[in-house]
Amino acid sequence: MQNLRKKFPVLNQCIYANTAATGLLSEDLMEWRQEHDLDYLIGGSAMKQKSFERMGDVRSSVANFFSCNPQNIALVPNFTLGLNMLLEGLSKKMNVLLLENDYPSLNWPFETRDFQREYIGIDECLEETIHAKVKTGKIDVLALSLVQWVNGIKIDLDFIKKLKNEFPNLLIIADGTQFCGTQKFNFQDSGIDVLGASAYKWLLAGYGNGFLLVKDEVMERFDLKFIGNGSVDRDISKKEDIPFCKYLEPGHLDSLNFGSLQFSLNFLDTIGLNHITAQLEKLSIKAKEEFGSLGLLEEKIMRRPDHSTIFNIKGDEQLFNKLAQENVVGVLRGNGIRLSFHFYNTENEIDIITDILKS
Repeated sequence: MQNLRKKFPVLNQCIYANTAATGLLSEDLMEWRQEHDLDYLIGGSAMKQKSFERMGDVRSSVANFFSCNPQNIALVPNFTLGLNMLLEGLSKKMNVLLLENDYPSLNWPFETRDFQREYIGIDECLEETIHAKVKTGKIDVLALSLVQWVNGIKIDLDFIKKLKNEFPNLLIIADGTQFCGTQKFNFQDSGIDVLGASAYKWLLAGYGNGFLLVKDEVMERFDLKFIGNGSVDRDISKKEDIPFCKYLEPGHLDSLNFGSLQFSLNFLDTIGLNHITAQLEKLSIKAKEEFGSLGLLEEKIMRRPDHSTIFNIKGDEQLFNKLAQENVVGVLRGNGIRLSFHFYNTENEIDIITDILKS
């Protein structure tokens, strides 16, 4: 992983503990993007037409990365837009279970559409609480982030799979923005019916690209209305035979942004998701031990057996400014300071942060 750090120049200037806000741009991706726009400069519409035709290759890369069928993928500019389009086609008679203080772009689209809603708190017994609520028989939809944006609590994916097996009619919608890119994930074999994500965080693909993955068996539960020339790939003869996911692609798809997504997926594949996950597990264990020993983590974090690499430590704006002065990049979130670590971070960086906190 040390050699990979050289591809991210920002790391020469600071300890970057803010991937949960924005993943870093690599030199390799920057060079690809420059070549893309140079081709556009020289080739004009001819280049753009060819790049549009390569969107099928982008879809195939997403399919391979997440183990799903290409026809089950909608390429969207970001998770927020994709979810809003999807929910326009879902019956408002549905009773939805949400998590308190989950990411606004997940909860708000349900709240502004007047779905019947119930909420549960996020604590060390999250899975048990979800199961108890669903078991009442009053819940039609479970919508949640796989990793919580404020404190990094990570849902047990095996639990989600068991929940779906026990309650097959439960529609499970997940935001994977803080999850995708951190470990191997087989969508087809998961208990999740709809997985959406923006790719500018842990997938390191820059802004303006994301996706929705949708299982075949839940498509009939939506009545999608968004439509446009992009839904038929600019062939109006296809208007009466539009696949489900193409209703979520009503307009053109930007070849720079979605080409960046494909480039980054290939980059992560080259590193190996198993190597990335192993590094993240080391960082998670290290950070939890160090920050926990200083009493800076919530008890519910300490009591859970598995955690992501997103941590919210107790601290005010004065401590945040102190970290910033020491070139540690994090962000104020909730009631504390959020620090998040990707594969390009090191255990030594966590030691340095710990020493600053002790001082």
